[in-house]
Amino acid sequence: MTGFGLNAQELPKLEKKETYKVGFAQTESNNPWRIAQTNSMKAEAEKLGHQLVYTDAAGSAAKQVSDVNSMIAQGVDLIFLAPREEKPLIPAVMAAKKAGIPVILLDRSVDPSLAKAGEDYLTFIGSDFVEEGRRMAEWLIKNADGKTKIIQLEGTTGSSPANDRKKGFDEAIQAAGGFEIVASQSGDFARDKGRQVAEALLQAHPDANVIYAHNDEMAIGAISAVEAAGKVPGKDILILSIDGGKEAVQAVVDGKIAAVVECNPRFGPKAFETMMRYANGETIAPILVNEDKFYDASNAAAELANAY
Repeated sequence: MTGFGLNAQELPKLEKKETYKVGFAQTESNNPWRIAQTNSMKAEAEKLGHQLVYTDAAGSAAKQVSDVNSMIAQGVDLIFLAPREEKPLIPAVMAAKKAGIPVILLDRSVDPSLAKAGEDYLTFIGSDFVEEGRRMAEWLIKNADGKTKIIQLEGTTGSSPANDRKKGFDEAIQAAGGFEIVASQSGDFARDKGRQVAEALLQAHPDANVIYAHNDEMAIGAISAVEAAGKVPGKDILILSIDGGKEAVQAVVDGKIAAVVECNPRFGPKAFETMMRYANGETIAPILVNEDKFYDASNAAAELANAY
């Protein structure tokens, strides 16, 4: 066998070893979801005795590309990557492949027209974001009680969760009929930005009575915006969220957030188990979907202790 270069179809191999030196390129650490994910990865690496090379891109796609290049230079065995945006992280994925290092994408994906699971990277482990958006829309359709004018707070522009949570929600809402998305704007998955955008959109659309936020941080920001507008969250305006952190589930218990679709951040066990299965020669599916819970008034109090 000639070992020069990889053909277009061939993934880098992972030899079987007792312990590995692996990279984890995190996108940012500015919210509880990211911190829970990082803690899960670090804890699992430590438990299994692997060396984890951890980087934090601090919200910069360019820094994340250079973080991955640095891991390649350090000769890691495998890279776990949580790509900040779908297109800018393609060069990092391709550089790792060229260097013969397998990549597993966690929680966000890359543009499927530019890089393919099973060819350019091993697999994507995460939630079905389109399904999360759809589940939220389906809950609203059943429980709207006349509230039909929706403000959507989108996540980071160009990220797979923002694209897909919008797609799943918008399609289901349009199919149901009788609802109107009066405004849809990015709050960058951040609490303060979410609050500012919600405030501006509530002023522009005073008749809006639903806020659908792509994550907890923006939903919690929206609570402040609704209160600042002299309205009662949960009564005058329904707030819907995705992520399922403790603070948001507590807000469901308190009646301020109506419903939350969980996006499970505890990736460590499945991430490292997948790595070992690959090293053992198993065929890995191109997408491994995490199971996500759903919180509303019916179960939030009982589930609060299990939220991250």
